[in-house]
Amino acid sequence: MKKAMLQMHAAVFLWGFTGVLGRAITLHSTMLVWWRLLITAISLWVLYLAQGKSRRINPKAGLQIALIGTILALHWVCFYASIKLANVTIALTCLSTTALLASLIEPLILKKPFDRVEIFLGLFAVAGIIIIYYNHLQFSVGIIVGLAAAVFTVLVSVLNKKIVDTYQPEQITLYQLSGGFVGLTVLLPLFQTFFGENFVAPAGWDWLWLFLLSWVCTILTFFLYIRALKKISAFTANLVLTLEPVYGIILAFILYHENREVSRWFYVGFALISVAVVVHTRRLLKRS
Repeated sequence: MKKAMLQMHAAVFLWGFTGVLGRAITLHSTMLVWWRLLITAISLWVLYLAQGKSRRINPKAGLQIALIGTILALHWVCFYASIKLANVTIALTCLSTTALLASLIEPLILKKPFDRVEIFLGLFAVAGIIIIYYNHLQFSVGIIVGLAAAVFTVLVSVLNKKIVDTYQPEQITLYQLSGGFVGLTVLLPLFQTFFGENFVAPAGWDWLWLFLLSWVCTILTFFLYIRALKKISAFTANLVLTLEPVYGIILAFILYHENREVSRWFYVGFALISVAVVVHTRRLLKRS
């Protein structure tokens, strides 16, 4: 159990590091994600083919998983765009609202009844975001894009619930990331037309950061996460996952001194969001 918890915390810490790497990489968000998906997808196919095991699934299911992968790609694009438009701290703060947004969006998609307490907690978190927004107007676009990233995360999570019991995690990851790469490639002309983001190849240190992002913060973290799940409950895993923004923000403060880029009102807003997340997590604990 202790080894599994260490693996889980290591995975979450490395996920928190993705934001720091995103700021270090000079590519714009779309190209950053495109190259990340390309490197990750090729690496996963090589690993799985080397194992000699079949990863085939029926075409209809493969298309569904690939479409979810495209939504995941859009989440990453928005997340890294938020970092470029604001900073790592703001992007991760927006991402920390994911669990609360899920409690509001999930009932709409899965046709479940709304929980009044969850709605109240969601509004509590919204109040925190509003405080941060109006006291950091220079980051306003980054905050909006960061919240879009959180919404895409919720959609991926909810849609994955419909397939997670049918296919192996390795299959889902392989086809989702490959599908995300194909989907983002198809969407590239739209990004070029509306946002002027042309195809750009990495240069210099960007190659190192991209391989770290793909191999260490994507593939390695996935295997650590899956191994840990064999020993600990899904609830414990989700509890540890709430630390991802905390790890990422601490790293951003240490490496980029982002604490100098935010005002005291950021901490007020972040405190409101944190209280809502903690209460939400405690309610889940009582239900389990």
